Amino acid sequence: MGLLKAVVVLNGAADVKGVVQFTQEGDGPTTVTGKISGLSPGLHGFHVHALGDTTNGCMSTGPHFNPLGKEHGAPTDDNRHAGDLGNVTVGTDGTVEFSITDSQIPLSGPHSIVGRAVVVHADPDDLGKGGHELSKSTGNAGGRLACGVVGLQG
Repeated sequence: MGLLKAVVVLNGAADVKGVVQFTQEGDGPTTVTGKISGLSPGLHGFHVHALGDTTNGCMSTGPHFNPLGKEHGAPTDDNRHAGDLGNVTVGTDGTVEFSITDSQIPLSGPHSIVGRAVVVHADPDDLGKGGHELSKSTGNAGGRLACGVVGLQG
């Protein structure tokens, strides 16, 4: 298997928008690069959600992608949802450019993220360590500001 590429166009609340690219070579890790604008400065939870359904905006994308039935955690934790990509750090101009490498979000196979949604949240993801009742399920990352469905690229 050669190089696989995918993309998601994020749209949502107010002026929040962005484009996120995914690349994976063979069975190696997936590299995620992107730029998102229209966000408030600071940390924002960034996750792959289970469903690619945006019929009700970002609310219909389901929970975090979690094929192995684990608790919410940080991207570096062994016990984490596959879709737990942590936070993106937005600058004072409301934009963020980022690059993430992750081994739990393949672009092919039974746990592929193609056809699932990417969501950027209103608040920081506490990485499952915040002690809030939602910490172990959502990271208490708040509302869903923007989302889009991951699609393969040629």
